[in-house]
Amino acid sequence: YNNNNNDNNTRKKRFEKGYSREIKTQTGAGKGECSPGNGSGDDVIIVGAGVAGAALAYTLGKVKFLIFVLSFNNITYVVVLRLCGELESLMKSVVGLSSVISALIDRDITCKEEKSDGRRVHVIERDLTEPDRIVGELLQPGGYLKLVELGLEDCVEDIDAQRVLGYALFKDGRNTKLSYPLGKFQADVSGRSFHNGRFIQRMREKAATLPNVKLEQGTVTSLLEEKGTIIGVQYKTKDGEELRAYAPLTIVCDGCFSNLRRSLCNPKVDVPSCFVGLVLENCELPFSNHGHVILADPSPILFYPISSTEVRCLVDVPGKKVPSVANGEMANHLKTVVAQQVSCIDCPLQTLFYHGLMEESVLFQVPPELRDAFIAAVDKGNIRTMPNRSMPADPHPTPGALLMGDAFNMRHPLTGGGMTVALSDIVVLRDLLRPLHNLHDAASLTSYLESFYTLRKPVASTINTLAGALYKVFSASPDEARKEMRQACFDYLSLGGVFSTGPVALLSGLNPQPLSLVLHFFAVAIYGVGRLLLPFPSFQRMWIGARLIWSASGIIFPIIKAEGVRQMFFPATVPAVYRAPPVVN
Repeated sequence: YNNNNNDNNTRKKRFEKGYSREIKTQTGAGKGECSPGNGSGDDVIIVGAGVAGAALAYTLGKVKFLIFVLSFNNITYVVVLRLCGELESLMKSVVGLSSVISALIDRDITCKEEKSDGRRVHVIERDLTEPDRIVGELLQPGGYLKLVELGLEDCVEDIDAQRVLGYALFKDGRNTKLSYPLGKFQADVSGRSFHNGRFIQRMREKAATLPNVKLEQGTVTSLLEEKGTIIGVQYKTKDGEELRAYAPLTIVCDGCFSNLRRSLCNPKVDVPSCFVGLVLENCELPFSNHGHVILADPSPILFYPISSTEVRCLVDVPGKKVPSVANGEMANHLKTVVAQQVSCIDCPLQTLFYHGLMEESVLFQVPPELRDAFIAAVDKGNIRTMPNRSMPADPHPTPGALLMGDAFNMRHPLTGGGMTVALSDIVVLRDLLRPLHNLHDAASLTSYLESFYTLRKPVASTINTLAGALYKVFSASPDEARKEMRQACFDYLSLGGVFSTGPVALLSGLNPQPLSLVLHFFAVAIYGVGRLLLPFPSFQRMWIGARLIWSASGIIFPIIKAEGVRQMFFPATVPAVYRAPPVVN
């Protein structure tokens, strides 16, 4: 802009008008469909626009700019460079504006239009209206850091999201507070809890602002295959029209109910339990800005805020079948089993003395501060159920296709780690695809992307293993060894210091170290054995201690085996990690 020019404001408006793009949302028929950008010749097709799909669409589709200002002869120049490929690498290696300009002149680099934009992404989502789910509502601090890394941190703003600073653990009338180790991070870093649908819509809207991202409502019915390579998808639009879309890379992110993953992986889905969801209104949690885990009988109960006035309650019901909601069996179960008074025959004596309950010998499973709101939520009747699925990642590397999100890998949602794993996977995939300008060599691309399955392991395997192990430890059992393990875990975390910050750092995704997880897990088991043998060991106690170690091994080793011992603990020995990006002329 010429500082002496009277038309400066007019030129500024033209500049802003030419380089801005508003969020366009069609609200026709009340569907809330985000309108796609224009374009043809897609680089990537993404099936599903949930957390993984929407975040991936924005990540692969966004354009990176380098903006700087030059001022001389009383004239200010605003220079905008779109970074891509060789130009991006050059900018990272050169310091100083004059060096950048001279380097550009010397090397005579030209950015063609098709290379300067991000990937051309076509997203096909079954339903673009706001989802209403009872899971995917808690984002761990490690997941929030990945959100920042992807440039999506503003998606947790303006949705009444609540900061989560740690957990409170309740057992037999006792409680302990476990805080996230956030001391070395900026003030805004913490967990976030929110309505899942609001969060997803924010990411969809942000992805839709990119001119090269096409967001379309439709149902993908099959993957298109040609000579063993996936070349696109066949889908049905919301109007019922059968269409085909083609791209060199198809990424399937259609969630836990995916009907496309069978050709891309070996799905071994386990359903250990179901979540029963309630929303408690206008109640105060015992520990504000904390998730609450109740070690109830027979399995855990979760409470965490999802807005400034609402608290989500998730009651874990073991098994694949749950009482019927329609005929009132579920409401009766929640009142008479979950919220009931429980006998304290098995409670530690110090707990009974501490609470003065030796005469009554009963405790409420739901904390007293939440019991009235819990009963009111049951009476209100908006009871939702959701099966808890667990599925280790076992992919079949397929040219032209990739699995992401819950379609690829699931773990028990007790620890709220699903979104953290998905966002971490997106960061890994983005970094792998970044040096590639052409995705059409399917065979070479598939071989190169095999490293993805190993590079994702530190975060994914830590969170997956912890989720599966904690669920089994936290669930009640008639076995004496399992009872001791459960009590030892609670007491170990209550010790504070490294005994609480270590496991919480693992759970939060801030310290994705599988070896640290195994060490803490067996430290809990050894701590439990020590409690049994002191002050006076007996043969019976020694036998229970031996079974405790055996039980702990039986919990964690099958999970580690499913995750892959080599990839989990010795990733540097996997040859795929060292493969260079394919070179395309």
